[in-house]
Amino acid sequence: MNGSRIAAVGHYQPANVLTNEDLAGMVDTSDEWITTRVGIRTRHIAGPDEPVDELASHAAAKALASAGLAPADIDLVLVATSTAVDRSPNMAARVAARLGIPSPAAMDVNVVCAGFTHALATADHAVRAGGAARVLVIGADKMSAVADWTDRNTCVLVGDGAGAAVVEAAAESGIGPVLWGSVPEMGHAVRIEGTPARFAQEGQSVYRWATTKLPPIARKACEKAGLVPEDLAAVVLHQANLRIIEPLAEKIGAVNAVVARDVAESGNTSAASIPLALSKLVEQGAISTGDPVLLFGFGGNLSYAGQVVRCP
Repeated sequence: MNGSRIAAVGHYQPANVLTNEDLAGMVDTSDEWITTRVGIRTRHIAGPDEPVDELASHAAAKALASAGLAPADIDLVLVATSTAVDRSPNMAARVAARLGIPSPAAMDVNVVCAGFTHALATADHAVRAGGAARVLVIGADKMSAVADWTDRNTCVLVGDGAGAAVVEAAAESGIGPVLWGSVPEMGHAVRIEGTPARFAQEGQSVYRWATTKLPPIARKACEKAGLVPEDLAAVVLHQANLRIIEPLAEKIGAVNAVVARDVAESGNTSAASIPLALSKLVEQGAISTGDPVLLFGFGGNLSYAGQVVRCP
């Protein structure tokens, strides 16, 4: 085995849906104001009895079932999240306990909105190095728990959910080389900090960085996979908001690709946004097995990570 591949994906969202009209009754906003500025219409909100590890476990169980695997087949669990409440047990260990995975290595990865693509690269590296045979990679966040529901600029963005992928050893690589990095001196532009922790960001700084600095980096991720953007069947960017996704996708130059726009229905789910959107594209039949798909996460810490994967 010389590489790794995504064998299956799955996703989960809480049943409760918060509409723009609902938000208009909570803060000074309107459906027109929200859709014009960020393109979001609805978002799913978890209840107080739905912790991050429960969201993650639902998505992971679907991915395992789709792959035809049992919990005992997994030897590494990686959960990308920035909304875990407790330091220990971590979310990965809690997911393993919920699913009955007997003795996995279990680690959380906190790179906020770029967490899933960082975790996916870590899984790929672990498999290639012989440290794992099958890895459960999950992005899960409960952003509603860290939202400032009095701030109309940020509370309209957030949603809750989870997405998961099963990564396994493969004769031919189905996960391309990662291109990752950060701008540490601008890390303050996206924050989840304080007691209680609250999400805040400098929206214009993030917009300018994402739409001007990231397109050449995303194109280089394609180059590392031996492709050009025109070869892509789909582009799944972090679902920050449509006013970032659409110009960024256009500047990447993937003219033949389906561009994921799940943010309109799900809001910004942070580390969950990429696997959630990818799983929906697969479920809808918008992409086919073997299609090249660019995954590109960006956001908190002003971190980024992207790789081209083959659709399971």
